[in-house]
Amino acid sequence: MPNSKVIFQPNTADCLQQGVNQMLNAIIPTLGPFPRMVAFDNTAKGLELLDDGGTIARRIIQIPNRDADMGAMYVRQMLWQVRENLGDGTATAAVLFKAIFNEGLRLIAAGGNAMRLRHYLEQGAKIIQAELDKQKFQVEGKENLAGLAETTCHDPELAKMLGEIFDIIGEHGHLEVRFGRSRKLEREYFEGMYWKGGLTSPFMLTQIGKSKINLENTAVFITDLALEDKNDLQHLLQVAIESGAKQLLLLVQSIKDDLLGLLSTDAVKEKIQVVPVKLGVYDGPKIVAALEDLAILTGGRPVVRAAGQTAQSVTVADLGHARRAWADLKYFGLSGGKGDPRKLRQHIYECRAAYESSTNENTRELLQTRIGKLMGGSALLWVGGATEIEIKTRKEIAERSARVLRGAVTGGVLPGGGTAVLACQTALEEKAAASTIFEEKAAYQILAKAMEAPINTLIRNGGDKPEKYLGQIKQGAAGTVFDMRSKQVVDAIAAGVLDVADVQKGAVERAIRAASLALTVDVLVHVKNPAHSTEP
Repeated sequence: MPNSKVIFQPNTADCLQQGVNQMLNAIIPTLGPFPRMVAFDNTAKGLELLDDGGTIARRIIQIPNRDADMGAMYVRQMLWQVRENLGDGTATAAVLFKAIFNEGLRLIAAGGNAMRLRHYLEQGAKIIQAELDKQKFQVEGKENLAGLAETTCHDPELAKMLGEIFDIIGEHGHLEVRFGRSRKLEREYFEGMYWKGGLTSPFMLTQIGKSKINLENTAVFITDLALEDKNDLQHLLQVAIESGAKQLLLLVQSIKDDLLGLLSTDAVKEKIQVVPVKLGVYDGPKIVAALEDLAILTGGRPVVRAAGQTAQSVTVADLGHARRAWADLKYFGLSGGKGDPRKLRQHIYECRAAYESSTNENTRELLQTRIGKLMGGSALLWVGGATEIEIKTRKEIAERSARVLRGAVTGGVLPGGGTAVLACQTALEEKAAASTIFEEKAAYQILAKAMEAPINTLIRNGGDKPEKYLGQIKQGAAGTVFDMRSKQVVDAIAAGVLDVADVQKGAVERAIRAASLALTVDVLVHVKNPAHSTEP
């Protein structure tokens, strides 16, 4: 291989360890309710102060030692995936990775088999997952939800508002976070559901001098067709009038300007008020999903271009109906859809089943949004601030915290402060004691010791010494934890010290799998001009 440099053991382990520890040592101080800040001298943006492990890792694009850089970039990728997939948990993953990787290297240096060790470490990960599941419970009340949100956003005002929002909209409620209209946080709740898109022309608002058009007891026509033919529009108007409707929400891909002019004539307005709107999505799956959901909600039948259908084929039976509808320049919505309640319940059930079975994050996110809209609970959160940068940063934090909080409402919570992970130690120690295979016993011992790392780090980051409290925590009842705020050993649940179950489980699993794989690397190869990656 031309222009390459190859590194073998024992130098491989030394290089990886140096880079891994250098990267992780920048992340670990951010763990806990009082995170330390990491300062970045960004020449383009000025000084940045960060406490999010995933963002910190992403900002570090290279370290000077090229050999050590391979270890740093390996763990950087793992941390960014944790951040992207879970929304939080990067600091926990960093602490666990460091503890497992460094202990694993010592064992391998003493003659242990890396591949066998990896196998048993991954078996241990399954034991930890099962032990965490035993401790899981559902969280209720806006105060507890706000406390959970604060562990992610470290913004009491934002956390309080997110707690209120999710207490109201529930597990599958739809939340949209937007840039604020002032320095404050504001929220608004909607009956029914809404979609991006809005009116096809701003002229419709200037005619009435308002920012939004409201419809009552309206018919709804649903299609992905572009209306370009006058005869098609006249046919649709005739069908709507025959149905007895006085108002029509016309959902189309687009409509020609001269047809919009026709809708504004007195001859049409005397018979029926027509409001044409468009969907603000452009990729196939999202369009199909929106048309299907609107049809179920309103009891209409969508006219779909891909099926060869045309506007001329529409009958009265194809129209949907809703008690209320509205539209502005960016959104349209409806409430009180007249669809069959049994079909709606079945449709929601099918969407939920698809959500539970899917492992694709984009698919799950789309299904989550659909379920929230179908169930009729929607909220808007406007995030404000003093500067554009502050608003943008706060909005990103709000979106990440909302994602974590939804995970808590959906998947439950665990006793926080590292105590849930620590409680897994007993099961691992029992497995180690029962094993007669060197690598198996060592793997469980490594994991058992690593289970203390999060709580030790939390206490150190809070300015105390772990040895002062660890014995008391271990001897206490299940869920006993050191509360950083009160500086007391307390019951985690009673004190509201909680962690999102899915985040903790995901961080633990990814840290163990990534560390165990890194332990099997024997050779490093440098290419003079390596391929560039954009992830992360």
